[in-house]
Amino acid sequence: MNVVIIGAGVAGLGVGWRLLQAGCQVTILERSQPALGATWAAAGMLAVTAELEDAAQAEQDLALRAQALWPGFVAELEAASQKPVFFNRGGALLLAPDAPALEVMRARAQGELRILGPKEVQGLVPLLGETLGGLWSPQEAHVDNRALGAALAIAFLKAGGTLNPNEAVVRIEMAGGRAVGVLTPYRRYDADAILVAAGAWSGLLEEIPIIPVKGEVIALTPPDGVGLPGPVVWGQGVYCVPRHNRLLVGATVQEQGFDTSPTSQGRDFLWRRAASLMPAVKDWKLADHWAGLRPKSPDALPLLGPTAVRGLFVAGGQYRNGILFAPAIAGEVADIMLGKSVPVPDFDPRRFGPVHERL
Repeated sequence: MNVVIIGAGVAGLGVGWRLLQAGCQVTILERSQPALGATWAAAGMLAVTAELEDAAQAEQDLALRAQALWPGFVAELEAASQKPVFFNRGGALLLAPDAPALEVMRARAQGELRILGPKEVQGLVPLLGETLGGLWSPQEAHVDNRALGAALAIAFLKAGGTLNPNEAVVRIEMAGGRAVGVLTPYRRYDADAILVAAGAWSGLLEEIPIIPVKGEVIALTPPDGVGLPGPVVWGQGVYCVPRHNRLLVGATVQEQGFDTSPTSQGRDFLWRRAASLMPAVKDWKLADHWAGLRPKSPDALPLLGPTAVRGLFVAGGQYRNGILFAPAIAGEVADIMLGKSVPVPDFDPRRFGPVHERL
């Protein structure tokens, strides 16, 4: 099968890699550079506990499938690419803002999840200020998302794929009611199947219902001799992720179209919130500040599978969890495209009706 994938983020690269392993011919067309969109802008948390407390059951199930796949996925990817992705199972600490929130957390404390009191919390993360305690998830992990994107691109190319950066798709070509190819400014690419995995930009292609949601992140560097927290810390509406010698703090949430300009307001909000958790960080150095665009569907659930147009598939709408979902989406969307499985109903792109009539 000859497949064209639109978008070289973690989803497009992951699905493409799996399709190559199944014997397909795969070309990925990327409007910019590989893994330079949401994949690059993320903070890399595999945040099953923190992000999905109120998620739909189908999304929780997807997260758990992905979480189980991550260790094997990392081993396979690092072997194929010969590049580390810095998978770190350092745990996650969710701090309670008040006593009622702590009681809600207490109800979740089952299995490996447990409640830590103030002394235990500060023993785990000495940088923390006063706290009531929180929920401790010892097996939660994070990964260097930028290293992940680079490793996926290498693995895809080594497996025999074609990756064309700086080549935006301007139209999906139709014949007989079926998607049969894509047109770029340079040429036409024929395809037996087409996958739209263009992140926040997917909605610009044939009115797929995905919008961009801006998120800003800052990176802080501690003074010499001061260590980073060991686990990921969540609280006061932000997360704090240790990454090499920096602390990543994110992220804002704004629907502002395709604007990716970092703002002083976003910087100050994140820094202030981080300092309310760990007072010492108010004096740390700002090492970096960036913004990215999350892809969000109308119901905030992923779109994974076929559209109403034959031959046209979508892997998008991951919103805040594209890195977490990556191993599951890679295998599951590839299997759907190969006819080996069917989409999860909650994630079926056809739940919003057919894409634009002109297809």
